[in-house]
Amino acid sequence: MQVTETLNDGLKRAYAITVTATELDAKVNEKLEEARRDFQMKGFRKGKAPAALMKKMFGKSVLGEAMQESIDDAMKSHFEETGDRPAMQPDVKMTNDEWKEGDDIEVSMSYEALPDVPETDFSKVKLEKLVVKPDEDAVNEALENLANSANHFEPRRKGSKAKDGDQVVIDFLGKVDGEAFEGGQADDYPLVLGSGSFIPGFEEQLVGAKAGEEVEVKVTFPAEYGAENLAGKDAVFECTVKEVKEPKTAPIDDELAKKFGAEDLAALKGQIEERLGVEYAGAARQVVKRKLMDSLDGLVKFDLPPSLVAAEAEQIAHQLWHEENPDVHDHNHDKIEPTDEHKTLAERRVRLGLLLAEVGNKNEIDVTEQELQQAMFAQARQYPGQERAYFEFMQKNPGAQQQLRAPIFEDKVVDYILELAKVDEKEVTKDELQAAVEALDDV
Repeated sequence: MQVTETLNDGLKRAYAITVTATELDAKVNEKLEEARRDFQMKGFRKGKAPAALMKKMFGKSVLGEAMQESIDDAMKSHFEETGDRPAMQPDVKMTNDEWKEGDDIEVSMSYEALPDVPETDFSKVKLEKLVVKPDEDAVNEALENLANSANHFEPRRKGSKAKDGDQVVIDFLGKVDGEAFEGGQADDYPLVLGSGSFIPGFEEQLVGAKAGEEVEVKVTFPAEYGAENLAGKDAVFECTVKEVKEPKTAPIDDELAKKFGAEDLAALKGQIEERLGVEYAGAARQVVKRKLMDSLDGLVKFDLPPSLVAAEAEQIAHQLWHEENPDVHDHNHDKIEPTDEHKTLAERRVRLGLLLAEVGNKNEIDVTEQELQQAMFAQARQYPGQERAYFEFMQKNPGAQQQLRAPIFEDKVVDYILELAKVDEKEVTKDELQAAVEALDDV
């Protein structure tokens, strides 16, 4: 094998590789010898067929495979000797288009090498970590939100008319063509007006009704209604309004706590305080992580592979375009050209990505199978009823697994760097932390 460098410009590399006919012939013979061990030919014992006869019979059929393996071996040897790591899949082409058996194989290979990431003294990084302790006001605010979200209705004054948002307790009987139908009857049914839980037009006709009144509700079932015998049919519901209730904030007491699975109000407050602590810590981590990335971006400089930057800029431009055009769900649109701003952001992402990868690899930071499984379980909860299908999809798609693995790896490397950096804690209010989080979107 002969390798001749034809380009060395920054991170760009190009080589002319020659695999001699002798080397290719040796590879063919090697593959035939492997096959001969288990080959049974009439007139010969297993594995004893003459090599020359094997080559005559099967030489051409293994030639293409031998050529590919010879080129792959040549590339592997090159990368082992040079220590180069291609940023993307190398571009490999045969240059002697009129190749025939007995000729050398001539190949051109070009790629962009990943840069050498310089050693970084992370102790020079100085950061401020915001700390918020859940106070009584925050806990009470969360309790009030829970009370507001609890479905609590109290009877209106006698003779009051039902309003949108009120709950009416009704008996109803539905009929189509004068005949009652299955599933069209209920007693003491609590219906919140405006909830959209009944077919269109039903709830609106009960607005203004009073307790004790009988209301005839006339509706038409949607054409796509689930029950075929009712789809598109006109129906009349004979309704008796038994109670009219208005929404009220639920009392903040032990009963409210039990609605949310706590033993009593004190236990619910403890749970809220713990949850707020986790939320504040998560928000503070977002802020300190961004500050760390900003510091590293200014501290570490090295050449970047143009192809990686270009690919990242195109992805950023494409993603932002779809965010600005949420009604477009496919990719049948004109090519989105990256702006200078997109390219600058791409350079930052590529630089930091290469740095974190280098730090992680040098310090043997990895994502365990247990950590990956936990992430998969968390993700599966977003697809209730389809968890099994999700896990089967993940098992068959290494690329999807890598999408889950990447942020876990990044967070572990960030934690490693934060341990080495000088991080001072600063106690702030909830509002100050919120302002710091919102400021992240302005950068």
